[in-house]
Amino acid sequence: MGNLLRRERRSNSGRSNIRNRSFVSRSLSGFTMSEASPSVTLPSQPPHPLPPAPPPQSGKTSSNKYAYIPDNFKTLEQVTAALREAGLESSNLILGIDFTKSNEWTGKQSFNNQSLHAIGNTPNPYEQAIAIIGKTLAPFDEDNLIPCYGFGDATTHDQEVFSFHNDHTPCHGFEEVLMCYKQIVPNLRLSGPTSFAPVVEAAIDIVEKTGGQFHVLVIIADGQVTRSIDTKDGACSPQEQQTVNSIVTASLYALSIVLVGVGDGPWDEMRRFDDKIPARKFDNFQFVNCTDIMSKDANPYEKEAAFALAALMEIPIQYKATMELGILGHTTGRAKKVVPRPPPVPYMRRPQPSRELSNPPVASSGEPNQVCPICLTNEKNLAFGCGHLTCRDCSQSLSNCPICRAPISSRLRVYTG
Repeated sequence: MGNLLRRERRSNSGRSNIRNRSFVSRSLSGFTMSEASPSVTLPSQPPHPLPPAPPPQSGKTSSNKYAYIPDNFKTLEQVTAALREAGLESSNLILGIDFTKSNEWTGKQSFNNQSLHAIGNTPNPYEQAIAIIGKTLAPFDEDNLIPCYGFGDATTHDQEVFSFHNDHTPCHGFEEVLMCYKQIVPNLRLSGPTSFAPVVEAAIDIVEKTGGQFHVLVIIADGQVTRSIDTKDGACSPQEQQTVNSIVTASLYALSIVLVGVGDGPWDEMRRFDDKIPARKFDNFQFVNCTDIMSKDANPYEKEAAFALAALMEIPIQYKATMELGILGHTTGRAKKVVPRPPPVPYMRRPQPSRELSNPPVASSGEPNQVCPICLTNEKNLAFGCGHLTCRDCSQSLSNCPICRAPISSRLRVYTG
């Protein structure tokens, strides 16, 4: 069995929670996803007994001892039990939510043509991912305090994060996370560009403030880090470089990063993103396509279990790495101090022009509706056959309209006076 870690976690309200937590220093390997059988049960233990780790081979270190986790789970309870058997006894959670503009159209195919942040009777993809991760990892988080941050809206862009609470205190349980999320969404304006650096830096600051305790940052996002068409092959955009730098820095801390992709994508660049990250202390980043898993032909319980395991199966390995590298319980004194913004306040939406106006006023180039909906920087200057517009740079990488998803049959350069 592994080390005994004393964990102290304080919210800004002055509360403190001190507990001893033990960790098992085994890891998992050789895992591949497969669909489960249609039957559904709710046992408290995994459906198959977990075999012991194989004996160490001659000349190999303890880092080559593995615990095998079977992949035919039918319920979240089975996934939780298997993660515990594989070495995850305790985990501190941090949550980051993407509020960039692309959420308005990346649900065209996967969420019935709605914004991915649409609040209604049916849980949206963000609510689904939050609930599944919460139900799976709640047993590992003893104090149940979850720092939650938003990024990419009109107040934070690609530079800052906002907290789900005005006083920056964490949410108490995933039920409160979902409640705060539903209260925040109507009050914000989606914006951009997309960068994961601000939320990664906020998570690093938390690890540093808690004395190097092990944390898992779960980022739920609808798309890739912003990349201009002008960015050369093999090079990184400013947002990509910021994100890469933050992930490399995070490998100096006891922090695992899980990026959960929701919506239509595309996700090709995100799957290759790990290759762009230079050498790190340990492999601290993984991407999981939630949409792909949840669209499988299986019952809801099996899909939830498959998603939870895909998102969390590397956490025991990463915890073990922080322990063996001496990162666990260590602080650097160099972490960037992050002060989150407060949650967005309600704003007045612009009134829609009256239908009776025969000649409605044309917006100036500086107004938001004249800005490209992809990069949120350049002016719209290219129209597709469907009538929607983007900037010329962003249009070159598109085969479908980002607004209505219609195939692009023609492109027309638009000149403004």
